[in-house]
Amino acid sequence: METAVQRASSKPSTGYGIIDCDVHQHLNSYEELKPYMPRVWWDRLKEYNGTFPSLVWRSIPLTRRDASPEEGKIPGSDPEFAKKHFLDKHNISKAILTGSLLTLSTHPNPDYAAAIATAFNDYTFDKWISSDDRWRASIVVATQDPLLAAKEIDRLGSHPKACQVVVTPSSSQPYGQRWFYPIFEACVRNNLPIALHSGGEGEGINTPPISAVGQPTTNLERHNILPIHQMSQLNSIVCEGVFERFPTLKVVCVEGGLAWLPHLMWRMDKNYIAMRKEVPWLKRKPSEYIIDHYRFTTQPIEEPENFDEMIQMLKFMKAEKTVLFASDYPHWDFDDPKFVLHKLPEEMRRRVAYENAAELYQLNDIHS
Repeated sequence: METAVQRASSKPSTGYGIIDCDVHQHLNSYEELKPYMPRVWWDRLKEYNGTFPSLVWRSIPLTRRDASPEEGKIPGSDPEFAKKHFLDKHNISKAILTGSLLTLSTHPNPDYAAAIATAFNDYTFDKWISSDDRWRASIVVATQDPLLAAKEIDRLGSHPKACQVVVTPSSSQPYGQRWFYPIFEACVRNNLPIALHSGGEGEGINTPPISAVGQPTTNLERHNILPIHQMSQLNSIVCEGVFERFPTLKVVCVEGGLAWLPHLMWRMDKNYIAMRKEVPWLKRKPSEYIIDHYRFTTQPIEEPENFDEMIQMLKFMKAEKTVLFASDYPHWDFDDPKFVLHKLPEEMRRRVAYENAAELYQLNDIHS
């Protein structure tokens, strides 16, 4: 239960809360999932990285060393340490946990991937959600078998601390295609947004590679172009008419950048005028679906030398409605709330810091 001290610390001097929409909880070892998994899969958990495909060419650590609870433990693996080091320190009212196993959708065995997703979700509710009222859970699902994913969403979707479903934007087919409808149907049935969190691009069974022209040489190249998968999925979801079929569905683009959106909306609207006969199911311009149904997190926000240029891009994408604050704790490129929020105009700051997420995740009783 949330204590009076915690409630007081969750209300910053601005007069409104901060909702962090991307916080990662990590495993110290896949062995931690054993209590939540059928024994038939236990041997696989002992293998390197739980047998999940992974590109190992990363020139910098994934996580911050100062987020480690103690020597030898993975940063982000201890909810009690994270509460003190992160929630209390930065006056976070609520934090949306987005997991650490997004590569499970890259595995060739859909049953193993689904079992991992179920185990990780149960681990999250057991170890993290029960530890503090400020945590909220994302339901991690594997996309290889949409029916199994829908079953997992239905299993946990009514939990009062479950606030969204999370998948990777890397997939073997674009998400707008009908193969994935069971996942969207389950999200709508449980009144949950679906978040596309960057990760697993070009790995395992997911194609194409991270780059549209082949595999890059360095992590710098990879990191520069991560948004292309988010762009591709948005393009598919909108143009395939997903929001006409599921008019209450909301999609969150997590850790995919922001500044590319105005350019893509302009291009989609322009081409829609000329080629709308190809998509007779669309009743509105693509940009209107995006503004109504899509949300975008700040981290990693673009950082031009003149930040007024970024403010202009945020205005183009109606950030006062579409943008959510995210820190990406405890990863290396973690953003302190002050870093992003203090650069925004006051009215936009309040919406991005708190109100947009409170409305999306139905957290309007946050100060109670």
